[in-house]
Amino acid sequence: MEVSVVAIGTELLLGQIIDSNSARIGQTLAANGFSSHLQLKVGDNHERIVAALTLALAEADAVITSGGLGPTQDDITREAIAEVSGRELIEDPGVRAVIEGLFAARGRPMSANNYRQAMVPQGATIIPQRKGTAPGLIVPVGDKVIIALPGVPYELDDMMASEVLTELRARRRDTTVIRSRVLRTWGLGESTLAERMAPRFDALEGSNVTIAFLASGIEGVKVRFTGAGSDEAEVIGLLNDEEQRARQLLGDYIFGVDDETLEIVASRLLTKHALTIATAESLTAGMVAAQLARVPGASAWLQGGVVSYARLVKERVLGVNTPLVVSEEAACSMADGVARLLDSDVGLATTGVAGPDTLEGQAVGTVWIGMSYRGHSAARGVQLLGDRERIRTYATATALDLLRLTLEGSSRGFDLK
Repeated sequence: MEVSVVAIGTELLLGQIIDSNSARIGQTLAANGFSSHLQLKVGDNHERIVAALTLALAEADAVITSGGLGPTQDDITREAIAEVSGRELIEDPGVRAVIEGLFAARGRPMSANNYRQAMVPQGATIIPQRKGTAPGLIVPVGDKVIIALPGVPYELDDMMASEVLTELRARRRDTTVIRSRVLRTWGLGESTLAERMAPRFDALEGSNVTIAFLASGIEGVKVRFTGAGSDEAEVIGLLNDEEQRARQLLGDYIFGVDDETLEIVASRLLTKHALTIATAESLTAGMVAAQLARVPGASAWLQGGVVSYARLVKERVLGVNTPLVVSEEAACSMADGVARLLDSDVGLATTGVAGPDTLEGQAVGTVWIGMSYRGHSAARGVQLLGDRERIRTYATATALDLLRLTLEGSSRGFDLK
């Protein structure tokens, strides 16, 4: 089944907002075996939205839109869908009552504009607005369908995971099962990773499994396997087999599967070994601790952190006493100091030169990661490329990956015995 995506909003064309919704929709479609070969962005203009929807419908069995369902005058997705589907806009009493109830529950006055959100194409199926005021819409167009979703990401995600997938599955004529699995890696560039995976490219030529690579910043380089088969068990078996073959080729450069981030994997290892951790951060200024704290239940193992940006803080708070603050010795001393200060089993430290200027005669991108474990410490130096924010972001991921490797007992981690 082919599904096109149309993101609506002039702010998307102006670059004021990044179109993350199309990516979210595309990921959900791919993960559930739906093809999407066309994604469009269009501004808040009635004629252009109608043209975009008409084009998208010509190319697909279903079209999912995001945005333009709000209460203001530039929210005109409803009107455009009504024209394309040949349906009249009418007020839905149930939607109106829900909107009134949401404002009453919040104790906020409701402007007349909000009633625009209760106007729906006649005969449309309403997707309830559980997390916002705008309902989603399922509007048949002949034997095809337009599904309109709000532009607010968490509202969109909620509807995609429930009513939208249910509708698409009910309409699917092809019984082929398609599933994907993503292996997340850190430490290898995209070209090097592809080179290591070359044997599988040749072996899978003409088979029911394909491989693709995606460089994803702090999330590393992802290797996506997509398999097709007659039933779920067959496809899962294909993906299991390819995952094992990939692990043989890539080893511990693979850190996670599907939605497993570096911080999730690190948290699982800390919990497994019953360890607590504290961070001492200079150039990353709390970014490592912030990533770790994103994991639910982090308070069980994350003691806290020290943003030791200034030399004085390194010296007075952490006990660093070295001539160079960007050095192996400083990184070790920072890790030891924060572990001692916050009574933690593990101390993780970052120091370096984020730029744009050099520091202590060292080049921009010079980074040291230090780790302390129950009285033993070590540090690793890396040279990172990019602007200031890229260096800080990649230093954060590198620190988490070294933590992960060390706790896994990898030879690429720290030897802290």
